[in-house]
Amino acid sequence: MKEVQLALKDAFRSPATSLDDQMESYATERVPRSQRWPAFAILLILTGNVTAMFWFTLGGQIGFLVGWPLMLIPIGYLVIVSTVLGSLIMRIASREGLSLVLLTRGLGFGAKGSAVASFIYGINYIFYFIFEGSIVSHALSQYFGVGQNSITASAIFALVGAAALFFAWRGMHSMNILQRFGMPIFLMLFAVGIFMLSQGHALVGPGQWESLTPSDPTVMWQAFSLVNGQIVFQALLATDYGRFSRPQIGYKGTAGIMFGEMMMIAVVLVLGSFLAFTIYPSITEGDPVLYSTDPGFVFALIMGLLGVIFAIITQIRINVMNLYSGSLAFSNTWDAFARKPIRRNWWMVGLLALGIVLYPVNVLQYTDTFLAVTGIMTNTWIFILLADYFICRKGLKLAPAEKIEYDERVIRDWNPCGMIAMAIAVALGACGLAGLYPIYYASFIAMISGPIIHVLLTALTRGRFYSPKTSRRSDQVLEGETNAN
Repeated sequence: MKEVQLALKDAFRSPATSLDDQMESYATERVPRSQRWPAFAILLILTGNVTAMFWFTLGGQIGFLVGWPLMLIPIGYLVIVSTVLGSLIMRIASREGLSLVLLTRGLGFGAKGSAVASFIYGINYIFYFIFEGSIVSHALSQYFGVGQNSITASAIFALVGAAALFFAWRGMHSMNILQRFGMPIFLMLFAVGIFMLSQGHALVGPGQWESLTPSDPTVMWQAFSLVNGQIVFQALLATDYGRFSRPQIGYKGTAGIMFGEMMMIAVVLVLGSFLAFTIYPSITEGDPVLYSTDPGFVFALIMGLLGVIFAIITQIRINVMNLYSGSLAFSNTWDAFARKPIRRNWWMVGLLALGIVLYPVNVLQYTDTFLAVTGIMTNTWIFILLADYFICRKGLKLAPAEKIEYDERVIRDWNPCGMIAMAIAVALGACGLAGLYPIYYASFIAMISGPIIHVLLTALTRGRFYSPKTSRRSDQVLEGETNAN
């Protein structure tokens, strides 16, 4: 029995490492084999993402668009596609021990080209950081009457963000501790919230979840556009932590991690729709759709002060992940162009400062537009990477599929194949944002066209832009020696 307990404990235990490595978290280098984590420990950290208030909002929005049971179609698409993409990307990251932004250097973009993708990646986390922090301020506004755009609300946002910064400072290790104890607290408070909801409101079950615009034939496409902005992003988030998983983990292992996370997210999406439809009839002022899909407002309305505490705890758990992943992206962007690196931790400080400045915008009202934009840029980027790895490298044998090079002193600064493909695909998607065709098609058009163009360009150039700088120098030296002889 004691051996079983020890084995179970080891399954969630991280390897010992220095404080400096914990803080830097291998942001710009390979994760050594001695610092790899068990799969269950990775999944435990990812549960912080499962409990993000964002999922309650997204679930309510999907429910209002298509109702029950049609909402299960886009949710099923999210679960299945995210699991497949996540298992593929995480397996590559685990084998190489590299973050996704470092993998981008070798997989079709080049050292400086990857910085563009990294910057786009980091922008996502600014939005999510502000989104989650805004929910706390909205909860306080509902309970204490604090103006959402007031200096007081911004100060509260800063304080709660500083708490998240504290837990994210030491990277994976402090997050492991936070998520280990945070999930039981979340479940307990959520159960209390559902009980209090049943005491003050008539619960609205799935049979009454009907579309608010049933005559609109485009609502299903709108719902798919919302979740399409997340199918890749969840895989990206998982990969930031999956690079720490043990190299021997296979596709089944990475798929298991992703499926476990995505099924929990699916449950939260359905619960978000349940909360939205239950609260919706009682809102008589303002925009009832916006308010009933705002978890900060909803939980403060249902639970009072306890709801505010619930929002704060949940926001800290997810914003720890947003700060961590955002710092990885921006540190790599900077590292590609600057001679003197800036430590990962200070990028988190910068993210917090930028979030405080942008907080008054109230990003919740722009969720649908943001998800369309991130679907265009982020999905296109990752589909190009996967096409490069599985088609150009493994299928066409244009470059090695193992030991992908990432050192900017060795690889080319720019790989035009990935950059041109990305630019054309994003431009096609931007046409949808500009209104040249329906916006809900934009992310799909971009993410399909990008990898096709990349494969064609790489095949036409016979993969010559994979050639490292050292190879070119060696060729020149050999050529000079031959001519001398």
